[in-house]
Amino acid sequence: MGKIQLGKKEIIHFIGIGGIGMSGLAQIMKIMGFNVQGSDVSQNKNTDNCKKIGIRILKGHKKTNINSATIIVKSSAIKQNNIEILSARKKNIPIYDRIEMLANVIDLKKNIIITGSHGKTTTTSLVAKIISAAKLDPTIINGGVINSIKNNAKFGRGDWAVVEADESDGSFLKVPINYSIVTNIDKEHLDYYKNFENLKKAFIQFIEKTPPIGKAFLCLDNKDLKNLISKVKTKNYYTYGFNKESNYQICSPEYHINYSKFDLKIKKTSSKNRYIKNIYLNLIGKHNVVNATAAIALCLNLGLKIDTIKKALKNFSGVQRRLTKVHKKNHIEFYDDYAHHPTEIKTVLDGVRQVVSNRKIITIFQPHRYSRIKNLKKEFAKCFSSANQVILCPVYSAGEKKDLKYNSLNFARMITKFSKVQVILIKEQFELNKFLQKNLIKNEIVIGMGAGSISNWMNNLKNVL
Repeated sequence: MGKIQLGKKEIIHFIGIGGIGMSGLAQIMKIMGFNVQGSDVSQNKNTDNCKKIGIRILKGHKKTNINSATIIVKSSAIKQNNIEILSARKKNIPIYDRIEMLANVIDLKKNIIITGSHGKTTTTSLVAKIISAAKLDPTIINGGVINSIKNNAKFGRGDWAVVEADESDGSFLKVPINYSIVTNIDKEHLDYYKNFENLKKAFIQFIEKTPPIGKAFLCLDNKDLKNLISKVKTKNYYTYGFNKESNYQICSPEYHINYSKFDLKIKKTSSKNRYIKNIYLNLIGKHNVVNATAAIALCLNLGLKIDTIKKALKNFSGVQRRLTKVHKKNHIEFYDDYAHHPTEIKTVLDGVRQVVSNRKIITIFQPHRYSRIKNLKKEFAKCFSSANQVILCPVYSAGEKKDLKYNSLNFARMITKFSKVQVILIKEQFELNKFLQKNLIKNEIVIGMGAGSISNWMNNLKNVL
């Protein structure tokens, strides 16, 4: 990938600007002084954030949208037959993938790149929070909205950039790295990688990209990542997790309804063991303790003070759609979560069950993509065991053709059998609202899960309940 030469007179058009990653990059380039505009089929909170800083948003995809454009940036979700792409080719306007433009924008920064199958958005947010608390004013590009900055992106004047890198299409191998974190590896995005071995090879390449002047931080609790480490040629990494072999080992964890607490044992060959006691994290669940440990390990290696790190974690205000409370009525709490993979679903539900052992947990699950259900049907069937009831919604296809072999009743029966949980089938949002109106009593915890329209459904409940 060659260097993209950008002048401030360029008119940079983003196709698919409503995506979380596209909108974040567009905003940063606008603040840097570039002339930015963009189009998408619909408008949302991401496009609203773009409008607030003066980015022109065009609804729908049309030839005329790119009349004045001199450079095109396209989302990975945009197909090659998109009318704006076809028109740009006819006009010989340069077209770049989002990751190519991102790589060039952050090339002059010292970059901390966070990736992994799960947990990367929260981990990115935690690292960004700590570095911001240390007054280093980082540039931030995240996969979720950070509550403290009310956005997923921020242009900082400091030397550092904290960036979430998506492994879904291999593009995470294109970003420049100084320090990196790999949270875990799971059977995800196999539609792109074709098989799990190809996905693991991509992660090896990513880890080996971390230069000698930086460091990679790898979670030893994840079986597939642990097995991968022996194949990494460069030994420029530290490990973290509950595993006793970790360089940064989590000890004495405590889980509460509003926070988690733990100690950290640091083991390095060049020095005596170091202990950090009483780390408070303003998040619940074992998985978030692991995410925080990755952030602590990295930030300690940047030379940040432990008091600064501790204070930042204690005051962390979270990420939108990561167990975000959206409503409360009659002691019933309603949460919205992005979990759409079996591992994510199980992790969230287990974390909640850990701190509310005697309350009824109702999961409203909207499956995301037919291909994901097909590839992970057995895993989905087993992941709801910490819930008391699952309300199964229709599949959110995310642009895929309807799979006529998919049978919602059979899928529901599998979940009932392997998760030992009651499953209710609903056909649309109105039916969900009616079911909850009639059946909720008091003190339940209701968690909406999925990567599609379920977030809007959950946020709308405050208007109907």
